[in-house]
Amino acid sequence: MIAGMHLRHRSHSWVTALLVALIAVVHATSSDAATPKPNVLLILVDDLGFGDLSVQGAKDMRTPTLDKLAASGMRFNNFYANCTVCSPTRAALMTGRYPDLVGVPGVIRTHADNNWGYLQPNGPTLPEQMKKAGYQTGMVGKWHLGLESPNTPNERGFAFFKGFLGDMMDDYYHHRRHDINYMRLNKDVIDPEGHATDLFSDWAVTFIEEEKSDRKPWFLYLAYNAPHTPIQPPDEWLELVKLREPNMTDKRAKLVALIEHMDHGIGRVLAALKESGQAENTLVLFTSDNGGQVNVGGFNGPYRGGKQDMYEGGLRVPFFASWPGHIVPESTSDEIALTMDLYATVSAVAGVEVKHEIDGQSLLHVLEGKVEYLGDRDFAWMRREGGIRYGGQCYYGFREGPWKLVQNTPYSPLELFNLEKDSAELSNVIAENGEVALRLSNKLSQHIQKAGAVPWQK
Repeated sequence: MIAGMHLRHRSHSWVTALLVALIAVVHATSSDAATPKPNVLLILVDDLGFGDLSVQGAKDMRTPTLDKLAASGMRFNNFYANCTVCSPTRAALMTGRYPDLVGVPGVIRTHADNNWGYLQPNGPTLPEQMKKAGYQTGMVGKWHLGLESPNTPNERGFAFFKGFLGDMMDDYYHHRRHDINYMRLNKDVIDPEGHATDLFSDWAVTFIEEEKSDRKPWFLYLAYNAPHTPIQPPDEWLELVKLREPNMTDKRAKLVALIEHMDHGIGRVLAALKESGQAENTLVLFTSDNGGQVNVGGFNGPYRGGKQDMYEGGLRVPFFASWPGHIVPESTSDEIALTMDLYATVSAVAGVEVKHEIDGQSLLHVLEGKVEYLGDRDFAWMRREGGIRYGGQCYYGFREGPWKLVQNTPYSPLELFNLEKDSAELSNVIAENGEVALRLSNKLSQHIQKAGAVPWQK
């Protein structure tokens, strides 16, 4: 009798446990249905200087859209691009790795004799990660990671692509590079009319509007080629700037007009999010691929140098993140982070695990205010480039804590700066800190050895 009672008790416990488990599953399922995965809009602009937005300190510029975006979420004070130029930073964004570890140490170009990268064919890209999480993946704008199969957007994870395969456009209205049309709708050649910034904004708006009725969450990578050269704003935008700032140089006025025109286009994209009812469940990320080009009027705030330089002006870039209900408005972070961190961040937001090796680290807990500091990390930068200044060789930067080691061209001596004391990099202190320089140089050498095993030519 006692034995039978014990058996019935065990049976009852098993049934209870099963019921509890089923209820948990149902609750989790209903919770997931109540809170769908967020959409992700990742905006990357081209050659925007650290100080070239009014919210970033530009006194001669009006960028209401991006000022409002920064105020609606978190702004980083110490965000770096992964390289001083376009392709390597984009490779880091798409792979979560240092660009030289995925075959893109320099700029991918049309002609083989001046091409310095080939994106490694293996390794999941960010859109491939998002597909695993059930996302619709789309890209609008500048790709710059390959001109032909297998390194085209559709073959590297984007279900939809409408934009420009190449590097810079020789003209914002004709959309050619070396007289070659790299404009595509998926795999088809297209020849649209209009300013490239307007086209990319229009296509992003269309993507957002068409996705609003789809039950799947979406990931849209919107990559403007503005404000890259040629500095070619629409005439009416240039006239507005000159009327407002009569004492501004023509060079600066053109760049300001090009950036303000881009800000307006981004405003239309964000308005489409709101009007379609998707803004509340969309994470918006904004950054630049490298610093501003100084010789065309770019402003990099208090930092030395600009595009192509390993000094702070070539690497520090604006970064904003906005996500209603998750990121506190008007918040800031002093966390040091790089473009490659966005791979892990977006993956975490989508709820998909990164099971392969990456170099980036998720910023999600920083964005949500759960942590302020991710721990000590070292950072390496490099670029390989041709021409008389570089000769097909590499130049480098390396940061450990406040210390930054710089070789600004392959033929320049190493310099050492303490960024906590000298963020403008005015005082080279390598002579009095030889041990620090040697330690950073040894760490950089280890990175160079690792990257040396990765081919960067087809």
